[in-house]
Amino acid sequence: MALVGAPSAFAENSWLPHPSDAEWTYQWNDTVYSGAPAKEKVTVKSQAGRTFTLNWTTLDQGNSDQAPQSLGNIVFQETTSGLLNTDWSSTLPPPEFPILCPRLSGCNNSLSSTWYLLVWGNRAPMLSAPLLKGVTWSATGGADGDVTSFSQYLGRESVKVPAFEQPVIAAKVRTDVTQAGAIGDPYGSGVRTVWWVYGVGPVKVQFQHAGGTSAPVTTSELLSTNQKPVMPPQDTNYFPLRKGMKLRYSWTNSKYMRKPAVQDFVVDDALNNSARFSVKHVRGPIRVAGAYGFSLRTDGLTSLWGATQAASLAKFPAIGPRFLAVDQRRHFFTPFDLMVYGFSPIIPAYPATGTSWAAQVPSRDYSIFGVKGSTKVLGIRTVKVPAGTFKALAVRSTLTQQGFAFGSGVRTSYFAPNKGLVKLVFAHRDGSTSVVQLLR
Repeated sequence: MALVGAPSAFAENSWLPHPSDAEWTYQWNDTVYSGAPAKEKVTVKSQAGRTFTLNWTTLDQGNSDQAPQSLGNIVFQETTSGLLNTDWSSTLPPPEFPILCPRLSGCNNSLSSTWYLLVWGNRAPMLSAPLLKGVTWSATGGADGDVTSFSQYLGRESVKVPAFEQPVIAAKVRTDVTQAGAIGDPYGSGVRTVWWVYGVGPVKVQFQHAGGTSAPVTTSELLSTNQKPVMPPQDTNYFPLRKGMKLRYSWTNSKYMRKPAVQDFVVDDALNNSARFSVKHVRGPIRVAGAYGFSLRTDGLTSLWGATQAASLAKFPAIGPRFLAVDQRRHFFTPFDLMVYGFSPIIPAYPATGTSWAAQVPSRDYSIFGVKGSTKVLGIRTVKVPAGTFKALAVRSTLTQQGFAFGSGVRTSYFAPNKGLVKLVFAHRDGSTSVVQLLR
């Protein structure tokens, strides 16, 4: 589904651009095991679709004889959930470095390169997407998948590196890495911080290895590149998928349900930008229990599934689509039913005023809802609801479900930063209006 005026679904990977002529030169050093800092030149070796290979070498870079020598290739794949490391090959790590395996022979683990520092413990994904405030992710790495990590996006800050005359704005990512059972323990464990610059890639890496007061610290800085920093997309999170988050909504309909139905939503589980919400009845004419699954990727927020059981005193008109049997059609029992109705995405990953998209026929959404129409991001609006006053993102959808006036109309949803849905107004084509408000 094309989003007019929005970045490509894969635009977030400008965090690591890879045109065929791209070049980077890094200098890395370990405070204990490097005899001297090592410069390494990185180039793009090949590209095939959304997969690309980078090559690095320390040869002919003016390094001293004491500097670690290394050359290798590393393969990445762009996906809507982030940047994955799918393969690598290189010379053996220097013999003086700790052995990062439980055995001496056949060890394919190494931390003797900027790129090995970056993917250690988090190959899938190395960098999550979309990169929004509050995002965390878990991953594994190492040749045998025995290295685990937990990463947090900490926001943006100014950073100074030799590659640029002036400080540049970088996305800061902290990762807690754990490896157990290696001969060289605890060298494979520690805290890594990476500064990513949009349009350039990683510009600084700091790995504080586990250990005592003299534990090693490995650092890498970008010395030069032919890539130019650009302004990154905004990182506001309009629909956080945070475990434990609680929301209470009321909703009414001007014709069919004047007494509010009040329901609680809780994020029961969240992992790597996907989450499960549960819903339960608080008071009002609809007694409901159920759950919903959502995924946030670079192509937007998507409803994965929904399952509810309800007993309703409110008698709503039927909705379609006609091509499904009556017992297979959806119902409006909760605010999330009203929110996800129609077609994806619910909101883009990087929403900008004027962004618009239309329903696709055929599509998975059309086979479920049978709805045609279009959606447009209106921009930021001030919204006052019982939970407070919010500067919320307004998103308006025009929905048509053939033969069903109650399933057609204009819906305006309001999403507040770090909160999610705070208000929804659905003006149905039968003349009724459904209103959802966040209570707390």
